[in-house]
Amino acid sequence: MPDGPAYVILGRGRWAGRMHSILSGEGRPTASIGETRRAVTESEAEYRTRLESAMLASGAQIAWLCLPPGPHMPPIVESAIRAGLDVICEKPWLCPVTETKRLIELARARHRTLGIHYEYCFLDEVAAWKKEFHGSAGLRFGGRFCHNRTDHLGISALDNLGSHLLSIREYAVPQAELGEIECGYNLPDERRVWVEKEGRRTGSIDLLASRQPIIQRFMSSFEAALSTGSFPLNLDFALQVACAIASLKSRAAASLQQSR
Repeated sequence: MPDGPAYVILGRGRWAGRMHSILSGEGRPTASIGETRRAVTESEAEYRTRLESAMLASGAQIAWLCLPPGPHMPPIVESAIRAGLDVICEKPWLCPVTETKRLIELARARHRTLGIHYEYCFLDEVAAWKKEFHGSAGLRFGGRFCHNRTDHLGISALDNLGSHLLSIREYAVPQAELGEIECGYNLPDERRVWVEKEGRRTGSIDLLASRQPIIQRFMSSFEAALSTGSFPLNLDFALQVACAIASLKSRAAASLQQSR
């Protein structure tokens, strides 16, 4: 007997392969749909129908979209919802607000759960922050996420890597003021977040040092939420993360303008 609900993974890249291995290792029946691009000869209606039919045929209960962001995401998410599947998307979520809210309403009407894979929110240290700093005032949140690899998706470092940092802030210390945030490609690996109070660092988490099973924790939490339809790292949460990133971009633009 399987240990949990069946999944279908959409995508065929390195991350899709890794997720297939993790889900199978956790005893979850796992199917794959590799071709998710709309063919030149397909109408939008044909594209949605093909995806919906493929997900129905998979026999899965949950679709895990191991795909980069782009205009393809809304129709794929919608097709999964209409096929009766709950949906997990990889970060970053870059869809427009109006389209995101439309998907939220569709999922609510169909009693489906949508989640975004912000895995670092499931670190023990982040859970401890959520308890320790609850209701605390005068906090300042900072972080650094630098990657030694090049950008192969064409996504800005702040959108891509920064979404990890800002998801931690929005989940654990949403009341904290945004402080120093640094993200970049082709730099020495560093993944760290910290909280300051009155100019003194009161907490720091080295994300690279962790060997905790955070993906498995995310998966278990998502599955547990299916009976209630309430999962904290949903599309509403993704909009909060996007709003925080937009604030950082505005701050950087204002600073650049002042320096000219």
